[in-house]
Amino acid sequence: MKAAAVPSLELASAAGPGGRSRAGQGIGVPAIPGVSRRPVPLAAVLPLADAAALTAALVAASVAAGRPGWPAAAYSVTALLALSVSGMQRLRICTRVSDQAGRMLAAVTAPALVLLPWTPAPIALRLVLWSAGLVLAFRVAVTTGLRAGRRRGCLTEPALLVGAGSAGEQILGLLREHPELGLRPCGFIDSLPLASTPGLPVLGGPADLAEVVARHAIRRVIVCFPADRDEELVAVLGDCRGLHVDICVVPRLRALGTAVPRACLDEIWGIPLVPLRQGRPVTSMFLKRTFDVAAAAILLVLAAPLLAALAFVIKVRRRHSVLFRQARVVGRGRLAEIIKLRTLGSHPDADTCWVVPAWQLTPLGNWLRTTHLDELPQLINVLRGDMSLVGPRPERPYFAEKFGREIPRYDDRHRMRAGLTGLAQVHGLHGDTSIHERVRFDNFYIDNWSLWLDVVILARTLATVAGARRTMKGGL
Repeated sequence: MKAAAVPSLELASAAGPGGRSRAGQGIGVPAIPGVSRRPVPLAAVLPLADAAALTAALVAASVAAGRPGWPAAAYSVTALLALSVSGMQRLRICTRVSDQAGRMLAAVTAPALVLLPWTPAPIALRLVLWSAGLVLAFRVAVTTGLRAGRRRGCLTEPALLVGAGSAGEQILGLLREHPELGLRPCGFIDSLPLASTPGLPVLGGPADLAEVVARHAIRRVIVCFPADRDEELVAVLGDCRGLHVDICVVPRLRALGTAVPRACLDEIWGIPLVPLRQGRPVTSMFLKRTFDVAAAAILLVLAAPLLAALAFVIKVRRRHSVLFRQARVVGRGRLAEIIKLRTLGSHPDADTCWVVPAWQLTPLGNWLRTTHLDELPQLINVLRGDMSLVGPRPERPYFAEKFGREIPRYDDRHRMRAGLTGLAQVHGLHGDTSIHERVRFDNFYIDNWSLWLDVVILARTLATVAGARRTMKGGL
């Protein structure tokens, strides 16, 4: 189904100076006939297909081996989680299964380690082979059905093109020539004044993107060399994270190839697309939380003797309460009272003082801060769900508000729960160091999060603490 064309006279009346839509000025984004209908929800197609395939494999394997038992069921659940976390359940524009077959097979076979300790090898092998074969077979069947439905116009998704230049026109032409790709172009987003557009309206500039996506129930956004600065696009694309929209970028040097694995790319009739990570799947956040609880509980048990000894020394030397409590920003719109070992006596400006004067620190307090052992009680915050083991460090509300006004993308740090340690901290960015650099590392961590990255950061943190303890040995 083709999008309705809008005469250039109507476009001129809907746009302000410079071709910008007046939606951002309170006038509202113009409605486009035929594109604001509610789209068919397709995001769950691949997860349901994988779940059905793994269930069928479990049943098929149990016919010969008898009752499968809990190890086989645990394997199936783990394989389903592996497919989700590895990004293999994202519904691509290009539905070719062969591009992702290798990664899908790896995601299905790797969890076989769950089976081996409790299941004979032949039975485990049979289940893995059934699972791998049926996952691929179900994928082929589902994608074949999707392509057939798309050609008939009943399984299409509304799409928005960012950039109305030559690249945008080329993408638009390909989408219209190939209905099996399943995208129904709704309009352009661009800030340059255009004399005419190839049959689609300019719905606004970059600042209007989130509003246009929400108004027209857009499911796909394709960024095609817009004239706007990348810094502006980063902000507006970030605003779409909570709208469950799939965003792809046409690489500028696509003729030279890319180091991104083919299984992770998308494609429109020979033009590669690089998908952007938008938010976090529920399964990923479940795994992160599970890892946090398990690792924090183990670390708290191991650190209990050390914490008891430090608490005794602080009580004897300071005659104050052992723990220091302070409200911190731990997420977007979320405050929590974090716990630390006390390193100072009474401090009248604890919430607004950035640097603690050296004369207020005793050798014990200085040692605790240098080794970061004063942060150990925050393992309790992790178990309570206030914090994560790894994430942006929580900041006091006064400074969080101040930095949010002054430093670009500071508030983006709050997309993920605050952490006991983080990527910025293992690079030495703690205490009185550059906030701009911390923001850069924190946002890099959030945009590139993986469970393995958490493990690496924790290992580097433990190595840093151990090194600091050796350096400070004898300093008390």
